[in-house]
Amino acid sequence: MYDFLIRNCAVLNEHMEVDFHQDIAIQGKTIAAVGPTPLPGAAAEVVDGRGKLFLPGLVDGHIHTCQQLLRGRILDQLPMIWTRIMLPFESGLTAEAVEVEAELACLELIKSGTTAFADAGGRFMDRVAGVVERAGLRAALTCSTVDAGDAPPTMKHSTQACIEQNDDLFGRFHGAGEGRISVFYSLRSFLSCTEDLTLRVCERARARGTGIHAHVSEYPNEVNASLERHRLRPVEYLDHLGVLGPNFLAAHSILLNDDEIDLLAQRGVKVVHCPFSNCGKGVPYTPRLLQRGASVGLGTDGAAHGGLSLWNEMKIFRSVMNAHVGVPYANPVVMPARTILRMATAGGAAALGYEGRLGAVKAGYLADLISIDLEQPHILPTSDLPNTLLETVNAGDVADSMVQGRFLMRDRKVLTLDEQAVLARAQEVHRQLFPQG
Repeated sequence: MYDFLIRNCAVLNEHMEVDFHQDIAIQGKTIAAVGPTPLPGAAAEVVDGRGKLFLPGLVDGHIHTCQQLLRGRILDQLPMIWTRIMLPFESGLTAEAVEVEAELACLELIKSGTTAFADAGGRFMDRVAGVVERAGLRAALTCSTVDAGDAPPTMKHSTQACIEQNDDLFGRFHGAGEGRISVFYSLRSFLSCTEDLTLRVCERARARGTGIHAHVSEYPNEVNASLERHRLRPVEYLDHLGVLGPNFLAAHSILLNDDEIDLLAQRGVKVVHCPFSNCGKGVPYTPRLLQRGASVGLGTDGAAHGGLSLWNEMKIFRSVMNAHVGVPYANPVVMPARTILRMATAGGAAALGYEGRLGAVKAGYLADLISIDLEQPHILPTSDLPNTLLETVNAGDVADSMVQGRFLMRDRKVLTLDEQAVLARAQEVHRQLFPQG
């Protein structure tokens, strides 16, 4: 007997096309079967799927949950935002504030259709892990490792202390939440990590069979510093050290030349772009990355950079690609809707280490699903539903969210977090952090 049988819904299949009048059978943590209505078999609960489109849960490949309460404080600020605003904010956070931010982030992710995310790390990540366990989401967590540069003492540590901190998080939480939580090792940025730390992080991650989460080629000064110190660009330098591989998540990856693009593709690196955040720094040449066979996902970079809606990020990304890459060559389809949808689902799943197990509504895959309420005037009627997903669907259209066969939200009601309590707690901590508003 199945646990759930979702009857007579529409399904976005692995080819990013829509199949109508489908059933989805869920058994335990996985999708047991997908097929035309009626799918044979009984279930503990039959779910009416009429008027809904089920698709893989979105995957945010790069987020900072510890910046959730910076919402509205970054837009229209002058450089350098990282040193003037973000670094002082992160360095002064308490454990309680980090936990509140994680609750607020998980609530927003659930309500916007994101079922998995990769957190770039911060302080008190044990509190974040605890929230993720309660919320029911899937996550790849890490610490913020900084052993070089000008950083506050609460964030900068010795090389050994950085490794021990990440070891502790891995030992306590890797595989927690019934396997939903994984722990990666971290390289905060090229400018804030010594070569010794870079090599030891790589060694540790490979020995433990986990990933590395790093900011890569995000700012021009990062590229310039690498050229001055090593006569190599950042990706070339990381490859020279032997760090790059299929377990390496390269967030941003904006300022790349052709040789670096080839290296990322050849080494199987998982690239993650954050369109809203990246627009102020540069435009990645994603079509070339995809042509070379690189794996590309999408991220939001956190609430400080425009919120946690991957629906917004997809729309921004399509527009930026058209304006920057398509228009000069009169190519309006330089970044098709189905390619972008694949990046937000299967591409993100690969970045978190779930390639071939997550990111498709397919038998044998993990049951991380969301549904869209189709019966709305900005969605139906449509001649091409995948195009409409990109054009007009937004976070508020997500009706249901399921992770590993467990509903986190049903018909917009979040089941795993007390929404009003989370919002009230966040407002109080926000007032404490910013008493002047």
